[in-house]
Amino acid sequence: MTRFLSDLDGFGRPLSRRTLLKAAAGTAAAGVATGLLPAMAAGGLVALVHTQAAGDNGPVDSMIEKLTALAKDKGFETRVVYAADPATYETIFRTLGDAGASIIVSTFNEVAEAFKALAPEYPDTKWIQLFGDPIEPSLPNVVTVSYDYYLGCYLSGLFGALVSLTGKLGYIGGISIPPLNADVNAIKVGSAAVKADATLSAAFAGSFQDPAKGQEIATQMYKGGIDYIQTDSAATDAGIIAAANEGKNLMVSAISPAQYKLGPSTVISLVSLDFGQSLHNEVSRALADGWKGGHVSTGLGTGVIDFLLSPVFVEKGPAKLVAKAKAVWPQVEAAKADIIAGKLEVPFNTTL
Repeated sequence: MTRFLSDLDGFGRPLSRRTLLKAAAGTAAAGVATGLLPAMAAGGLVALVHTQAAGDNGPVDSMIEKLTALAKDKGFETRVVYAADPATYETIFRTLGDAGASIIVSTFNEVAEAFKALAPEYPDTKWIQLFGDPIEPSLPNVVTVSYDYYLGCYLSGLFGALVSLTGKLGYIGGISIPPLNADVNAIKVGSAAVKADATLSAAFAGSFQDPAKGQEIATQMYKGGIDYIQTDSAATDAGIIAAANEGKNLMVSAISPAQYKLGPSTVISLVSLDFGQSLHNEVSRALADGWKGGHVSTGLGTGVIDFLLSPVFVEKGPAKLVAKAKAVWPQVEAAKADIIAGKLEVPFNTTL
């Protein structure tokens, strides 16, 4: 089951609109908005327009890093722009299109309407929307990409129930929207599969960019006896990890390897959604012959979605939890293999 974002309003969108354009990775968005783009390299121009801020130790940082590395390898010019305000989306995309961008990559469902409006006007530009619904009818120069993150969350629920010392699990997401609701329900199903009396408490921070709120919620959960929290909130995750670092035998299952350094002895696992690898895959395809528009769904076994035991935690985590994690990990791997093989079906349930 592929999770889509239909009828969502503002996945990952910053709550504040005070700043119209901000720069990321050395690119001045104000310069882009006024058309002040340097001459393109021989390989053309590939632009990333991200709608969440960089510095998140997660999706945006990963995408910028992968795009930079791919540009060096393939010899194309890049522009990385932080579009903080939805009111600026069309202006930014149009400016890039007018500049002759060969590929425009953007993030999350809030850019869908701008893509639909502008892609037909720039048929020679290839448009890639990471984390978006299929466009119906499809456009020949637009690729949308969705992610079955809930499958990794099922494995997190299974693992969390097996390693928890209290049997109490937590989940903290950015905003309550259908895909994240499905993540919550998948954790419940996974934990119940191995421990019928395990419990899950779920909360949403109301933002994907509020570490302080994440820390506040996580602190209360840990005080209530929860010892394993699955994050699902991008930059907000940093506060959740900080809360775990303040206690003993507290665990976080995060989203990105960049978060290992935030909690070497608390970030025990990842439901990894490698946006950087996804960007690399889709841009590489767009650079090759035979590319066409359509929808790409990604799940376990694709190199983009996975559930991972932190090697840093294995080295630096509490000995009792490390031993327990190692002992139960074969059960996690077996369940993962069954999902990939189609032997185990995880329900995509968006109702909380």
